[in-house]
Amino acid sequence: MVADTPVCEIKADVRALLSAERTAINFLQTLSATATNTKKYVEAIVGLSPNPNGCVVLDTRKTLPGLRQAQKYAVRIGGGENQRMALWDGILIKENHIAAAGSIRAALDAAEKLNAGVSIQIEVENLAELDEAIKVGAKNILIDNFSIEKMHKAVAINQGRALLEASGGIGIELMRAIAATGVDRISLGKLTKDVQAIDFSMRMLA
Repeated sequence: MVADTPVCEIKADVRALLSAERTAINFLQTLSATATNTKKYVEAIVGLSPNPNGCVVLDTRKTLPGLRQAQKYAVRIGGGENQRMALWDGILIKENHIAAAGSIRAALDAAEKLNAGVSIQIEVENLAELDEAIKVGAKNILIDNFSIEKMHKAVAINQGRALLEASGGIGIELMRAIAATGVDRISLGKLTKDVQAIDFSMRMLA
């Protein structure tokens, strides 16, 4: 956007406008930054995925306190999609859950028996765990901190049987290479927590 471009016009009582000015602008600056940040990541991978369903850019639960729903809305405006809203909105089986259950199969079985009506995702840390998760019927797998080479191998092992989501400290410089592996999704905490406010100001017209 070109500097000094009007974003919106507001007609209201002057006292009310001036009272709400700082809070409203802070809110607008943060959400605009979230949307702009998301758009940057989304545009970085356009046309690069060999996956027939494309590659989706997702947010995470790493949002600013009190602004989760608003930031997730801003992510959608920026062209991204939302990961689970909160702990109640999906089951994520991590390494500690697998260890406590005794195996990947046992952890998945326990999650499915809850009949919670939400998605079940399992995090794997290596290709052997990925292979095991696929064999026991996992449909949504988080490949955390995989190298680009291992992501390529993961896609080959998976053969489209489960959704593969790449995550773990991903920066803009890796987006193109990750999308080119064929993973289904890339999730990034950076979309919502590493944002620099867009500079807005309000000007009164006589």
